[in-house]
Amino acid sequence: MTNKKIKTAKRKNQNFFSQNFKEGLQYIKQSRNFIYVASAIFILFIFVGYFVPAPQSLEKVILKFIEDLIKTTEGMSWTELTNFILFNNLKSSFFGMALGVVFGIFSVLTTLANGYLLGFVSSRIVGTEGIAILWKLFPHGIFEIPAMLISVGLGLKLGTFIFKKKKFESLKEYSWKSLKAFFFVVVPLLIVAALIEGTLIIFFG
Repeated sequence: MTNKKIKTAKRKNQNFFSQNFKEGLQYIKQSRNFIYVASAIFILFIFVGYFVPAPQSLEKVILKFIEDLIKTTEGMSWTELTNFILFNNLKSSFFGMALGVVFGIFSVLTTLANGYLLGFVSSRIVGTEGIAILWKLFPHGIFEIPAMLISVGLGLKLGTFIFKKKKFESLKEYSWKSLKAFFFVVVPLLIVAALIEGTLIIFFG
């Protein structure tokens, strides 16, 4: 392949990613009201998880989940841990968006659960190690939390197709635009978040 052809191919790839990123970002802006709703639910349940004592049965389930997670990741290398974190965040965010098709119910439940879990864990950590320990949440949270809230907001919007006159056309349009926003905006955010979180756990954990 000649240099000219290589440069042309690179330019096409750059244009492809740039154009799709811009379109994904534009759709996210159009969906901002739904993202605001998701953010409000998330923040509310952080406070609920932090300040309201959990029922004993729920507390046991959460602690068991955390214990199993620690055992699963114990002894992982930086690469393994980063991949594990990324895969789980991708899965959670994708289903938080895709399952919003059912009237947005699952998107709301995803936001509620994530907010409550963050509040619960933060309360436990602060209670045992002090509030300064929360600094570890901030670096990757700057990328991970917006990515999750964008996904859920897109899921909420996706669920509104049922109220449109042209339901199938609306579903197809929202699905395609949501996927574009997910792969070109959300995924890069989650990759950065996983890299930061994996590094903090391995080297500063």
